[in-house]
Amino acid sequence: MTIVNSIINWINYKRIYEIDLYREHAQDIQQEVLFNLLHSAKGTEWGEKYKYGSTKTWECYKENVPVSRYESIEPLIHRMVQGEKNVLWPGVVKWFAKSSGTTNAKSKFIPVSKESLDDCHFRGGKDVLAIYYHNNPGASLLSGKSLTLGGSHQLANPTDKAYYGDLSAIMIENLPFWTDFHRTPPTEIALISEFEEKIAQITKTALHTNVTSLAGVPSWFLVLLHYVLDYTGKSDITEIWPNLELFVHGGVSFEPYKEQYKRLIPSAKMHYLETYNASEGFFAIQNDPESTDMLLMLDYGVFYEFILAGHTEEEHPVTIPLWEVELGVNYAMVISTTGGLWRYLIGDTLVFTSKNPYKIRITGRTKHFINAFGEEIIIDNAERAIKAACDATGAIISDYSAGPIFMTESQSKGAHQWLIEFTELPDEMIRFTAILDQELQNLNSDYEAKRHRNATLEMPHVLAVCKGTFLQWMRERGKVGGQNKVPRLSNNREFLDSLLEIHTDMELKLQR
Repeated sequence: MTIVNSIINWINYKRIYEIDLYREHAQDIQQEVLFNLLHSAKGTEWGEKYKYGSTKTWECYKENVPVSRYESIEPLIHRMVQGEKNVLWPGVVKWFAKSSGTTNAKSKFIPVSKESLDDCHFRGGKDVLAIYYHNNPGASLLSGKSLTLGGSHQLANPTDKAYYGDLSAIMIENLPFWTDFHRTPPTEIALISEFEEKIAQITKTALHTNVTSLAGVPSWFLVLLHYVLDYTGKSDITEIWPNLELFVHGGVSFEPYKEQYKRLIPSAKMHYLETYNASEGFFAIQNDPESTDMLLMLDYGVFYEFILAGHTEEEHPVTIPLWEVELGVNYAMVISTTGGLWRYLIGDTLVFTSKNPYKIRITGRTKHFINAFGEEIIIDNAERAIKAACDATGAIISDYSAGPIFMTESQSKGAHQWLIEFTELPDEMIRFTAILDQELQNLNSDYEAKRHRNATLEMPHVLAVCKGTFLQWMRERGKVGGQNKVPRLSNNREFLDSLLEIHTDMELKLQR
């Protein structure tokens, strides 16, 4: 592999140099991306409406084009699905990524043009390899295959004009044929829609394959790895795939799952690399193995703007470009892309941890938080608090969700209820709860104020739910596998009450 690695490192050298230019030329790169987007789309219906042909500055673009949400462009996307061309992006768009977001039950169909596949999603995959080999010159990834766990696809309408499915499935369908030599399972198995059948077929196919890397969503990959161990009777994954060295993950925070992966893959040569690859675009890659912050990728045909978190519901929210962001401020991200999304509010929130180069940490979703009592808890607060509680008590969790307990005649004060599915229970649940509560106070002054002397909020109510509760909850909603995610935080009890019903049913079955 020495010669192969030398060739790979030589090929990657130019790309690593281009990425290094992000440090000094971020504004120039982003402005060039914007003007290329405007030029490409000036002849579309959208481009003509908003005068793209005469738009010469970001300020002009910002003034002319409104911030959009899915609901506002859905009629245009529907026409694209029906085969109309030159609507939001030049030509006909054939593929649409079906959103697995949990902000509401309605499906969203995100346009995926050939340009967004080639210049964004596939380029992101290539850069993952470039960055990994740059950090690990002696890597042996190409001596084996990458095991991917994605979604499915199907016809979007009876006229055969378009296809929809998980982004991962769309990418698998459009990969060059030669990638099959470095990927498992084969396409026909990768695109099986039934998750349980898929992991069974993947297991049979991959057992005797030299798997050197994994790629997928951490929560669903855990289900697959446990299935593989149960099927083989082995004690850990290294007994099955001894050359495994990398897990490329994204979609949900890796923090709650880190300890489980260390137990399942007890290998000193194992590496973990996080990416931010959404249906709307490939945005960031962890480029430093010593830090979980991700490098924002600036030349993928995505132009970035940002809104102060908490101001996204305003009729005309104020946006700023990348070069005006501040460190440590919670922003909602707005994107313009080669898929035909224009000043589109993606729904994710993040903070910048560096501006030289620009690095980010995802903090949550614009609609996933708890603020029933003015406490403004975001997902980043929750993830960090849970980690502190797990570290202190030896607990390992597989999933969780939290929301409010509202004040009633019998409940004079509010509280937060945390439904947690533990792989390993804490040594003391009371101590786990106390540390969770204290860490939330340390991280969030609004929560601290509401908890002061139990003024508004009581101590959190933590319930260890039955094993399989969250999987069953997702299964009942047809959201098993792919990029589907458990809603971590909510401002009402819709998710919690339905999870509690499943937990109660499971408890009753266990007692019989």
